[in-house]
Amino acid sequence: MLALLVPHSTAQPRAPEQPGPGEVLLRALTQRAEGPWFRLQGAVEIETNEMRLTADEVEYNQETKEARASGHVHFRHFARGEELWADRAELNLAEETGRFYRVRGVTPPRVEPRPGLLVTSNPFYFEGAWAEKKKNRYILHDGFVTNCELPRPWWKLSAPVFDIIPNERAIVRRSTFRLKGVPLFYSPFFYKSLASQPRKSGFLTPNLGNSSRRGKMVGIGYYWAMHRSLDAAYRAQLFTQRGFAHHVDVRGKPTRTSDFNVYLYGVNDRGPILPGGRRGDKEGGLILSVEGRSELGGGWQARGEGNYLSSLRFRQAFTESFNEAIFSEVHSVGFVDKHGSSWGLNFLFERNENIQSIRPGDTIVIRKLPEVQFTSRERQIWSRGLPVWVSLDSRAGLVRRNQPLFQTRQFLERVHLAPRVMTALEWKGFRLLPSFSLSETHYGERFESGKVTGRNLLRSARELAIELVPPSLARVFEGPGWLGDQVKHVIEPRLSFRHASGIANFDDLIRFDETELLSNTTEAEISLIHRLYAKRRGEVQEILSWQLWQRRYFDPEFGGAVVAGRRNVVLSSATLTPFAFLDQPRHYSPVVSVLRLSPSPRFGMEWRSDYDPLRGKLVNGGLTADVRFSEYFLSLGHNFVRSSPLLTPGAHQFRGLLGIGNENRRGWNAAFSAIYDVRTGVMQFATTQVTYNTECCGFSVQYRRFGFGTRNENQFRVAFSVANIGSFGTLKRQERLF
Repeated sequence: MLALLVPHSTAQPRAPEQPGPGEVLLRALTQRAEGPWFRLQGAVEIETNEMRLTADEVEYNQETKEARASGHVHFRHFARGEELWADRAELNLAEETGRFYRVRGVTPPRVEPRPGLLVTSNPFYFEGAWAEKKKNRYILHDGFVTNCELPRPWWKLSAPVFDIIPNERAIVRRSTFRLKGVPLFYSPFFYKSLASQPRKSGFLTPNLGNSSRRGKMVGIGYYWAMHRSLDAAYRAQLFTQRGFAHHVDVRGKPTRTSDFNVYLYGVNDRGPILPGGRRGDKEGGLILSVEGRSELGGGWQARGEGNYLSSLRFRQAFTESFNEAIFSEVHSVGFVDKHGSSWGLNFLFERNENIQSIRPGDTIVIRKLPEVQFTSRERQIWSRGLPVWVSLDSRAGLVRRNQPLFQTRQFLERVHLAPRVMTALEWKGFRLLPSFSLSETHYGERFESGKVTGRNLLRSARELAIELVPPSLARVFEGPGWLGDQVKHVIEPRLSFRHASGIANFDDLIRFDETELLSNTTEAEISLIHRLYAKRRGEVQEILSWQLWQRRYFDPEFGGAVVAGRRNVVLSSATLTPFAFLDQPRHYSPVVSVLRLSPSPRFGMEWRSDYDPLRGKLVNGGLTADVRFSEYFLSLGHNFVRSSPLLTPGAHQFRGLLGIGNENRRGWNAAFSAIYDVRTGVMQFATTQVTYNTECCGFSVQYRRFGFGTRNENQFRVAFSVANIGSFGTLKRQERLF
């Protein structure tokens, strides 16, 4: 083996094994010099600090830096990781240009895991009749690319010309996509960004689908990169039985600390096809959502989210999410705020719409435009002897409430001021936390004889609260091996007393938020928490907690706020449980129980229930449990409401999710989810998804069923995924089960 270090710059020679910048290392079994040409034969290697070329025979020109190689040619670029094999090659090392004949090669993958993306460590493999190298640009002629294992790839993209700039972009003309050799898709022009943050205008992949209510679904879209900080996407979809659907998504980042997003979805509906061929009432409409944020400097920030829904009927008929379809509220909020170490100042703009039914105008709209809020958390102002903390809750703004039975004026003033003082006493592990607060609220309108009048109203309230925290009781046991080395049981009792007075005008208040729920009361609460900790290999984890609490009302009528025969909601009931229980004066609240169990990271359960001693039964409850073992996962849920219909409509539902696998597991993956309503005996929503993933691509089929209200629909959705690139089809990432 002979070796020669040939400099092509003024740099000093280095060891043959380490060519420096501008140096070329030649190795061969035999070599002969003829003027500027070196003729190398047998295990030839040409190496620089950036690349290596090997072949059976090479002719190298020291002056022009040209190399002509033949026989088992292999080229490798160290920095970019590209490798090429060819029958022969012509290269210019100085200009980084050349040609490879009967070429094949690989490039390393650029894996950027994100939700819904199938990933692989396979490199991209390509073959062609010949390829050109122009510095960092490659042009492949009459070839194909794939990232599947050869020689029988699952997919490959064939074309006369591939124009590729690694880490920048790839352009393919007159390409054909083949799956197992079967041509599926032809494109006259295909562009794929290879940049870390791709941005390029162009048409999106078409998609096809089928629905029993919408008919065949055919869609196409266009992505517009208007500016480096602004882009938009428009997708049109034809429902052959209903009409056209439109999706618009605009994103922007005007500055480094601000961004916004605008989303619009609308349908030009012709109405459902009824038996006999006639069409029913049109259910079209639109959903508009706008959100954004901005850092204003000086500690100020602005955030906002605006939502508009044309009708609940449209949402129920055309949205793709079950939770969204049954959600009957539309919230919009925007604020500008600043926070200090113990205080916050907030300028709030808010609109909440609660839709009562699909009838037009049957809504309750509450608006705050604007409202200024200043809050201060507990701050110690005295530390010697008896410590003293003070806090403040205050707000002032213009509010409005509008509903079919009444409405306030456009801008109704409301001012609220509530200072609070608190101290703490401690003796032998017992802690006593007394506090006293004042609450003054001014309203520009009020209720009188069931009607809204323009008379002012001042609500003055006084509140005394005392909380007693006894020392916790604890004991350590030797634990069973499956649970841990040691187990610790802790009991945490807590007692509290609260007295509020001065609110004689509860029924005169117009309700805007929880501020108006404050009522007269004298009550006591007892709470008991059991906690179980397990120590495993030196780490302590809470594996079980069970909390029970109940309130005793010494004023069962809450100063006249609770009236028999109607649904009553006061602050005391709303802070105890989310379910209303006051349809008459009463001395005791339901017993609220929350049990949480997590003996291992693979299992978690929560059971929440309210037992009402007045009715002698569990009036509502909810159970959720999640289990994951290896590739198997199971999630179960159950909820019921069976108190008085005057308080809350009855409900009884089961929810379940069962599956094996995940979005990147090779082979077969499957999952099934369902929501079943026991009272109506209807499967309201069900989804079945089957996915098969190879080492380089995946196939997904999903069946969905909607069965609630007037919606009785079956949908089939499909998607084909190419690893490290993306997927196309009608099955969107947010709709997948995994």
